[in-house]
Amino acid sequence: MPQKLAIKKCTFYLKLHIKKCIIYLEVIIVFERKIYNDIISWYESLKIKKRALIIKGLRQIGKTTIVKKFCEEHYENVVYIDFMHNSSVKSLFDKDLNVDDLIISLSASNLGSKFIPYKTVIIFDELQECANARSAIKPFMEDGRFDIICTGSLLGLRGYNKKISKGVSTGFEKVITMKPMDFEEYLWAIGLDKTVIDYVKKCFNEKNNVISNVNEKLMKYFKEYLCVGGLPDVVNVFNLTHDLAQVREIQQSILESYKDDFGKYLNKNETQEIDYVELTKIMQIYKSIPNQLAKENKKFQYKLVVNNANSRSHSNAITWLEEFGLICKCHNLFNLELPLEGNKDDNTFKIYVTDTGLFTAMLEEETVDNIINGDLKVYKGAIFENIIADAFNKMNKSLYYYHKQSGLEIDFVTRYNNEITLIEVKSNNGNAKALKEILNNKSNYNVSNNFKLADANVGTTNGINTIPLYMAFLIK
Repeated sequence: MPQKLAIKKCTFYLKLHIKKCIIYLEVIIVFERKIYNDIISWYESLKIKKRALIIKGLRQIGKTTIVKKFCEEHYENVVYIDFMHNSSVKSLFDKDLNVDDLIISLSASNLGSKFIPYKTVIIFDELQECANARSAIKPFMEDGRFDIICTGSLLGLRGYNKKISKGVSTGFEKVITMKPMDFEEYLWAIGLDKTVIDYVKKCFNEKNNVISNVNEKLMKYFKEYLCVGGLPDVVNVFNLTHDLAQVREIQQSILESYKDDFGKYLNKNETQEIDYVELTKIMQIYKSIPNQLAKENKKFQYKLVVNNANSRSHSNAITWLEEFGLICKCHNLFNLELPLEGNKDDNTFKIYVTDTGLFTAMLEEETVDNIINGDLKVYKGAIFENIIADAFNKMNKSLYYYHKQSGLEIDFVTRYNNEITLIEVKSNNGNAKALKEILNNKSNYNVSNNFKLADANVGTTNGINTIPLYMAFLIK
């Protein structure tokens, strides 16, 4: 009997192990990403000038995965160095940055690595962990025998690494910021035929109605995207299970891993430390985001963070989250005039989360069902505004809105077809009152370009151009 029980247990553990392996193998599926074209552009530019490629962005958005895919497809030989999980390699860059010496040292430390001149790319993963590795880019580029691609999840944080390095030389790097999947990339990931996406783009450009059942399907996918977001592991779990409860579990795990980074920095010896005062303030800002967006006027208010909070005490914490890549600011405009950046109010802004799936995971569990079933109440405005801010941010658009003391407010103002374009966001197909007021007052506002994003189809009524919410990624 005990022997049979032991065999049964071994069988169970074997099945569990196999199941875990299968899930892991499926998780590392490489999705098609738009940034791949940017990497190809960099690769082709090497014929003109040698520069290292640096890709920065949030953790777990697929930086390393897409870089490895590219390198395997374009290079005969790849050397991978991870400064986060192989900290002993960092000391190799503390000496004189002689390329030949570095190659010998790296070969000795990375068993199996081969440095074949003119056929090798070196991947520096988590570059922010080693200041002198970034300094080594210049001598490598001047030497010319090896290409370098770097990734970093905390590279955007000014002052993260406090080591006095050998300096970063300008002109030897091309820096790209990678972001979570946009809606089009999400549609690729779930397997929607690209001819459908091309058809939707044509409807947008020609201002034609989308076929009814296609419009309904795209809105369904869009609402799922609101809940799932654009982090590859999360998208993959949804693809495998179509279980939004499992999606939420992964998202909350990712958010917890992000919180673990709050307030961290490397001291002069490149040893990790935590600024607990800053950590507290960052957490206070982070926790206040749902309350900030729940208000009718979503302008960021320090009083909602903690008693006695103000710009002086907490603005650095906002900047930290922005440089980390988890939030983006949307500034109010003094006037509806170009250039928009020249008319922004630095002190009046809203804050949005850069992945709406993560934002949804910050809210109570039932929110997901509310989104899918279309029965959100007051908070629906916050979620649908966040997804549009998210879409514009992923297109690298600066975010602006327009609010007057009278109460008139335009959700977003952007530049489209080189004109000021007003954007109103509706979770259903409600009236665009602010748009109507501006369009009816030509003497005060010389603006006519506009879009009302709604749960609706393409159409124009009284000068207001309505498009479905899912077309936001087309307002380039």
